[in-house]
Amino acid sequence: MFNLGSMLNLGSTDPVVGRAHIIVEYPAIALFQYVADGLFENYPLWSPEVKELEKITSGPVQLGTEGRQVRVDQGRRSESRFKVSTYEPSTRLTLLGISDPFRCTYELQAIHPEHSTKLTFSFELLEILPIMRPVEGLVRAAIRDGAERTVRNIKRLTETEKSKHTS
Repeated sequence: MFNLGSMLNLGSTDPVVGRAHIIVEYPAIALFQYVADGLFENYPLWSPEVKELEKITSGPVQLGTEGRQVRVDQGRRSESRFKVSTYEPSTRLTLLGISDPFRCTYELQAIHPEHSTKLTFSFELLEILPIMRPVEGLVRAAIRDGAERTVRNIKRLTETEKSKHTS
């Protein structure tokens, strides 16, 4: 495949990937409802960088649902549109950037079906702008840290919610 960036030695053209997993004391079905079905209500809770979030399409979250977000990451404001490209109940939700080249996936694996779930989150920046190449290492570290923070926040939020209902 023709790649001008490689020919001009502008740096790596590989996607930047951050991946993290954690065990959440929450059933997979309920965790999927929180992350996927409740995406537009809950996403700003586990990702406080999201300042605005709106569903563009009508109806429940499903394959093809589109949204728009405004984020402020390390002082930098950005707006992007995304769509749900994978919606597999209790198993996987993938969001694919429409206006920006990113993909994020939430994978759920029931450990003890009624009690705990392994949550794996991955964020892929599918393309780095040439102007970002000199700081690619910092971008990779920020994405890796962001993936870790995402799973920790989802765990904290859902387990706190669970304890409220069992107390």
